[in-house]
Amino acid sequence: MAYYESVFIARQDVSSAQVDGLADGFAKIIQEQGGKVTKKEYWGLRNLAFRVKKNRKGHYVLFNLDAPAAAVKEMERNMRINEDIIRFLTVRVEALEEGPSAVMQSKGREGREGGRFRDDEGRRFRDDEGRRFRDDEGRRFGGGRRPPRAEAGDNPVPTPEGDAQ
Repeated sequence: MAYYESVFIARQDVSSAQVDGLADGFAKIIQEQGGKVTKKEYWGLRNLAFRVKKNRKGHYVLFNLDAPAAAVKEMERNMRINEDIIRFLTVRVEALEEGPSAVMQSKGREGREGGRFRDDEGRRFRDDEGRRFRDDEGRRFGGGRRPPRAEAGDNPVPTPEGDAQ
């Protein structure tokens, strides 16, 4: 049997209990065809990059499968028929990944802590909208405070060579 990774996206207005029921139904199809679902991960309700069938969000579910091609084909046929599934993708892989997927690992690492983002060392940071950074010396600026002013004679605009004049 071959190894597959399959991700499907369910509509945003479906409850997470219904999504779990859909995932169990697809796992049952795989098992009836002689395959095995080695891992099932619910990634949660996530934003889509663009609207898909009038949905801005979707419930993401990942399967790791050890199944024959006929079982995967039958599962995809059922996904195509189901109204609650807006997209799916199944990819054949050489080996199945042990442990949590990259999406689940990044959820734990980059999650919000006390309303602020933190990096690996526990320092706070934010993106361009958050405006909270640390400079090279470790001083914090942003978030309502202005960065240190340039000294008289310093030109903060770089030249084409990348050097400040």
